Amino acid sequence: MFLAYAAPTGSAFLDRTLYLPKGWAEDAARRAEAGVPADTVFQTKGELARAMLARAFDAGVPAAWVTGDEVYGGDGARRRWWETEHRAYALAVRANAYLWVWPEEGAPQQETLGTLAERIPSDAWVRRSCGDGAKGPRLYDWAWVAVPRWTDREGPWRQWALVRRSVADPTAVAYYLVCGPAATTLTQAVTVVGTRWVIEAGFERAKGEVGLDQYEVRRWEGWYRHITLCLLADAFLAVTRATANADAAKRGLRRR
Repeated sequence: MFLAYAAPTGSAFLDRTLYLPKGWAEDAARRAEAGVPADTVFQTKGELARAMLARAFDAGVPAAWVTGDEVYGGDGARRRWWETEHRAYALAVRANAYLWVWPEEGAPQQETLGTLAERIPSDAWVRRSCGDGAKGPRLYDWAWVAVPRWTDREGPWRQWALVRRSVADPTAVAYYLVCGPAATTLTQAVTVVGTRWVIEAGFERAKGEVGLDQYEVRRWEGWYRHITLCLLADAFLAVTRATANADAAKRGLRRR
């Protein structure tokens, strides 16, 4: 599992951790052979993600948003932790994810995102790009619905259900839960969702430039040594690239 940081000037990996399946965690012989530390216990991917994010937050990483795929978006406990930590998020979830809705008449009730999306009127969909891909802007149709929940004690925060629909195939739909300041716009939420692709691009970059996948280790320590060194080299290159681009931009401004 990896944690990446995305900014307008570039991206880089911040952290990494090995997910130890429960079968491995409970197999003493296998643990000994692989050199798994004695104090390493089974943790879900959501728990490991929380630990990596906590390390980043404690280190003062200035992240405005957290985003991730369904593995993390579907973990209600992790979402509530982000909310109590006042960390805005935009997380992918499944169509059968439940959320509370407040109908105009009657008591609050739970409803799946898929059911909620079916009631979105046709004129509520907006076409937006969530970032540039290899073939240009990644255009989708988007709609979002405010989910009344609570008002944060330090200021108004809100939650939304965000739905993404393919332009070419309207039946291809993805769902997200967004939680952040009440002033958050659809365009901002779409931009945050689009940053999730930087981790895939980061894998390709790190494999090609620093040999991220070039290892044949069999032990816990060996994996961490290789991956940590690769991510350090990748971060160095990312900073160097951003600095060079900034210097080039400044020189261009002076010439004009």
